[in-house]
Amino acid sequence: MSETNNNSGQRPEQGKKNPLIPRNSRNQQPGGQPPKKKPSAGTIALYVVYAVLLVAFGYSLLGGDSPTEKKIDWQRLEPILVRQDYSKIIIVNQEFAEIHIKPEAVQRDTVTYRDIRGAVVNGRTPTQGFYHYDFVTFDRFAKDVDSVQARTGHRVEMVPEKRSNPWKELLGFLGPMLIFIVFILLMSGFARRQMGGGNGGGIFGVGKSRAKQYDSRTPNNVTFKDVAGLAGAKEEVMEVVDFLKNPKRYTDLGGKIPKGVLLVGPPGTGKTLLAKAVAGEANVPFFSMSGSDFVEMFVGVGASRVRDLFEEAKKKAPCIVFIDEIDAVGRARGHSGLSNANDERENTLNQLLTEMDGFSSGTNVIVLAATNRADVLDKALLRAGRFDRQIYVELPDIEERKAIFDVHMKSLKINTDANSEGFVDRDFLAKQTPGFSGADIANVCNESALCAARRNKNVIEKQDFLDAIDRIVGGLEKRTKVLSDEEKHTIAYHESGHASVSWLLRWGNPLVKVTIVPRGKALGAAWYLPEERQITTYEQMFDEMVSLMAGRASEEVVYGRISTGALNDIERATKMAQSMVTFYGMSPEVGNISFYDSTGQNEYGFTKPFSEKTAETIDAEVRRIVESAYNRAKEIIVEHREQLDQLASQLYEKEVLFREDLERIYGPRPWEKKEEEEKA
Repeated sequence: MSETNNNSGQRPEQGKKNPLIPRNSRNQQPGGQPPKKKPSAGTIALYVVYAVLLVAFGYSLLGGDSPTEKKIDWQRLEPILVRQDYSKIIIVNQEFAEIHIKPEAVQRDTVTYRDIRGAVVNGRTPTQGFYHYDFVTFDRFAKDVDSVQARTGHRVEMVPEKRSNPWKELLGFLGPMLIFIVFILLMSGFARRQMGGGNGGGIFGVGKSRAKQYDSRTPNNVTFKDVAGLAGAKEEVMEVVDFLKNPKRYTDLGGKIPKGVLLVGPPGTGKTLLAKAVAGEANVPFFSMSGSDFVEMFVGVGASRVRDLFEEAKKKAPCIVFIDEIDAVGRARGHSGLSNANDERENTLNQLLTEMDGFSSGTNVIVLAATNRADVLDKALLRAGRFDRQIYVELPDIEERKAIFDVHMKSLKINTDANSEGFVDRDFLAKQTPGFSGADIANVCNESALCAARRNKNVIEKQDFLDAIDRIVGGLEKRTKVLSDEEKHTIAYHESGHASVSWLLRWGNPLVKVTIVPRGKALGAAWYLPEERQITTYEQMFDEMVSLMAGRASEEVVYGRISTGALNDIERATKMAQSMVTFYGMSPEVGNISFYDSTGQNEYGFTKPFSEKTAETIDAEVRRIVESAYNRAKEIIVEHREQLDQLASQLYEKEVLFREDLERIYGPRPWEKKEEEEKA
């Protein structure tokens, strides 16, 4: 069963008061608010540069020019020259001309010169305005003026003038440099935001830790009472909590604080939540970081982040550092298969090893780490003095699943009427979800609410939970998928074969429901309720393989042919047989030998741990076991062919059958009666 996240079905209660005691209350403002951060020198410098650029750019555009300046073309300028309405013409830097208009001309012809008329204040004469004329070249402008002079006989005086704009010259000199500085600052801020920001971020702070901190200002409200299940794991970490609360009790006797605790278990079992609960119970600061946060393409960044993380942790000791998915940085060294392929990751791991048990150790900093790949971790990381203890966080058993359901049902509107058909019984749901993690149970509760909402119900009922379990395990029903009549008959016999053989075998899993409605990629599906056991015998594994091969065996017995519908069954049966032969030593030909590598040392190896002759023997044994299971399935089907036809016929008509339908055809399982008698 695959889980969707690494939190179990537990969550903190809403509205709970902060259990942490403020550690730096003198640095807080009245009202419990943290003090406001002052802007850094870099931020102030950036604002200053922005202001200088804005002022310089604006003055370069407006400096030295009158606000009454208006641009005109030659069609408007020529009549002005002809009428001699200008007082003077100034040629500025041989770039443009300023045509200054006489005040009396402006007063005389208010329509023509309305765009340069100054505001009349207390009846005074408007101020003189001028026009701005951009010429292509001065020579061309001079020729046009000469042509006007020739027609009118009046000489047009033009006065050359040199002007300078110091701001414009300064901007031209410093502009490229300032633009480059602004670009660097902007890129630095962008990099800081992309890499998590925080203290020391930016282009010069990529080596700073990106860990999330939980302390008096950012409280961690999770405690052990918020964690359902995990009783064994909680008992083991309780000693760590007690040491952080009462260190003197241990140090007076010469004891030392454990350096690290490794939480190992399948995804979704609550490793991260348990680590937060340890910090919440101990009432100490908590640093949370993922193993992948240390890994970076830049050389030395990972090791720098490790150093920075432990420096911050030592300042707030006693505290807890939690590294989630530590296998991202803690994989065994020297097994990449390529020379110098993982130098940066290995340097990061070396720094982590040094920080956990180096010459600078001795502070009350406990490292909690979580992974579901403990077999690939470096042995130096797992030795005593670093991760002193390993705690296996297992999938919840039936009692723990009840507790997890209780946690998630608190926020759901469920049917609580025990006399109604839709009553939601947590004991029943716990039995229907063997092998589910806490994350799976959380998903079931959420999906049940969605199912009830689709049907416009006011409360969530039992059937909504069952539909949610079916959808999570098998996928969404696809009733729109068109199947031919022949395909539907074949699928009915295939699924009936699985259900019948599993029902008739001593160690087969009892059926819950079988359907020929397509779900996900499967054209049919059957749900079983497996027995929760800690060890498995050869007979139990063989009976499960017989049940897997029964679908194809049913097709061959009934139709005399086989189809591609048994792909998943054959794949699972083959892998199970390979495990029996190569891992568990269940083959008399191969013997009591296991080729399983629990250390992970041969993960990237290119050689087999056995000879070619042994490989041939293994292949032969796997084929023998699978074929034996297939032949056994055919024998059972031939022996009970009449009941198989009845079951397939009903399944074809109804599309969904339950345990009660199978029991009417085959009768009760004799094995269950014996088990009940033994328990009694």
